[in-house]
Amino acid sequence: MARAHKPKAGFWIRLCVIVLYPLNALLFSRRWHDLARIPPTGGVLLAANHISQADTAAMAVMVWQAGRIPRFLIKSGVFSWPVVGRVMKGAGQIPVYRGSLEARDSLVEASKALQRGECVIIYPEGTITRDRDYWPMAGRTGVARLALANPDVPVFPVGQWGAHRTLGRGGSFHPLPRQRHEARVGPRLDISRYRGRAQTPELLTEVTAEVMTAITVEVTELRKAEGSADRS
Repeated sequence: MARAHKPKAGFWIRLCVIVLYPLNALLFSRRWHDLARIPPTGGVLLAANHISQADTAAMAVMVWQAGRIPRFLIKSGVFSWPVVGRVMKGAGQIPVYRGSLEARDSLVEASKALQRGECVIIYPEGTITRDRDYWPMAGRTGVARLALANPDVPVFPVGQWGAHRTLGRGGSFHPLPRQRHEARVGPRLDISRYRGRAQTPELLTEVTAEVMTAITVEVTELRKAEGSADRS
């Protein structure tokens, strides 16, 4: 499949592409739905569910396929890993410092990226879902803070499903048979209607719940389609 658009990408992003494309092809058969909803230019925020340590690589390929350069909010510990940390820094990914005085810095950096016209991807749950059946959990308010701070930036929910069968919780790895990983980009969320309202705890909770509900709708559609295919 040809890329929808072809923005300029530096050395580190190209290196990620060279590594992730064959790795993803080995791990998954991939299918993307409604990629055309992602704007070709301008700041955009994608909010996705998190089901596996492997789904970030798949999501990166999806965003690249849509013609955008992905900027993930990733836990800060990854940036201290040998090799991987250097690549993350070079590729302009955004570290998330949890439970520290630097915790807000990630949202500041993400806002700057959105204002520069970049595509930022956030996992509102903040971790791989702990739900027994891999349904999305309640989200943290970071996604609401980021969306409300940038009310003109489009926000799209993304549901994904399948990567957990290859790499599950606890590090269980099952490369064979190769599993399908799918993702759906949902309709744009209208965050602009909250413009000018104070970021009270109640508002942050409301917006976060709206985002997570929209993500769950997309996950539900993927799982329903999978169930239909299994019964055919």
